[in-house]
Amino acid sequence: MSCKVTDWGQSKEWLKDSLVMTVALPTEETIAAIATAISAGQGGIAVVRISGPKALPISKSIVFVPGERLWKSHTILYGYVMNEQNNERIDEVLILTMKGPRSFTGEDVVEIHCHGGLIAVQRVLERVLKHPEVRRAMPGEFSQRAVLNGRLDLTQAEAISELVGARSKKAAQLAMAGIDGGIQRRITSLRESLLDQLSELEARVDFEDELPPLNGTDVLNELLKIQSQLQTLIEDAERGSVLRQGLRVALIGCPNVGKSSLLNRLSRRERAIVTDVPGTTRDLLESEIILEGVPITLLDTAGIRTTSDEIEKLGIARSQEALIGADVVVLVFDLSLGWTNNDQALLAQIPQDSHSLLVGNKFDIKNNTNLVNREQFISQMEPYVTFSAITGEGEEALIHALLKICGAHETQAIQIALNERQRDLAAKATAALERTKEVASQELPWDFWTIDLREAIQSLGEITGHEITEALLDRIFSRFCIGK
Repeated sequence: MSCKVTDWGQSKEWLKDSLVMTVALPTEETIAAIATAISAGQGGIAVVRISGPKALPISKSIVFVPGERLWKSHTILYGYVMNEQNNERIDEVLILTMKGPRSFTGEDVVEIHCHGGLIAVQRVLERVLKHPEVRRAMPGEFSQRAVLNGRLDLTQAEAISELVGARSKKAAQLAMAGIDGGIQRRITSLRESLLDQLSELEARVDFEDELPPLNGTDVLNELLKIQSQLQTLIEDAERGSVLRQGLRVALIGCPNVGKSSLLNRLSRRERAIVTDVPGTTRDLLESEIILEGVPITLLDTAGIRTTSDEIEKLGIARSQEALIGADVVVLVFDLSLGWTNNDQALLAQIPQDSHSLLVGNKFDIKNNTNLVNREQFISQMEPYVTFSAITGEGEEALIHALLKICGAHETQAIQIALNERQRDLAAKATAALERTKEVASQELPWDFWTIDLREAIQSLGEITGHEITEALLDRIFSRFCIGK
């Protein structure tokens, strides 16, 4: 194993400092935005957040607080937001003050808690923004300031955004793991291990004659161990993306095979109209459901057939488009009729690179004599399940098969999940470590090893924010919604 160098100034701490990029401090501007979701008639309260050096004086200038009340940090005051022109009361509010650095952004923050809905909160925000020393916050700017002021690390800020947008309980749990620092700790630990190895290699470059020899095989084995751990994180991230983004599942089939009945069964409500008349569904119908913690958008498509009805033709065209954009295509056929030429024609239309599932519906009234060449079409399209949308028989097997196709059934064991940006950087670090195999096989000098090792360290530093530029931060936080 390599020895630790301490006498030549080539320590891991020196390398760490030398690899960190400079990030500009946040501006001295005061910003404001609505920090809660708003919609007409929904929500009893809404929050307008103000952050920056002028947050307190701006709030005092627009809010009337009855009596003699002190604006102390981390206290709540009761009052009214006032119209500056006619002294009209715009809204009855509670005011929460938080002096920096004990606030979300690390700056002085005032939150005005007003009534929800659309009009009241918008009027309060408009009143705030009329003050000449405040401007509207950009998307993600509150979180960006929190990172720049050291209140959050980059992975925690991204996890907050993911928690707000979580579409399932498991997705929310993974987001909370990120907020608790799970991703930061894991990536920082791997980066520290790489810094240990880099410090040893750098020392040999400058002082090889004065140090014990370094075993290249041992160094390579250590790097490959770290690479393996990164690869596990990448694989978990790919499965975790299903929990964040969900799956789009297109239900296709000939008219009247039971696609709408299947959708209603899985949705647990009468989402689609069901009749015995072929061609009832004439447009795409979407239903959002959660199956074993995985968000799924079911797309009930128009039955694909030859028709002279112009409206039905439009629906069929949209059905064919849905085949291309779906994560999984479920081809439903009628067990009571057996496998027909029309079913075979639909099977041929499914893109070869798509995940697909064959569902034989109407199991409750199946006709075994009509299931001709059953083995032939099953062998063309696995997995295959039988199902009854009326009785629910086969529903558990259908759900299991659907989730297994995309690996979604393996998500429950995931403890942390990198997002897309983090996953790409982890993959970049993995590729850099992979190149050290070639360097080792050619027995090149130690300084050749440091090139790829530095790239891997830099990529991991970009995940956590140890190495990041202001321009990159702007790009990351511009994807957040305003108010975060």
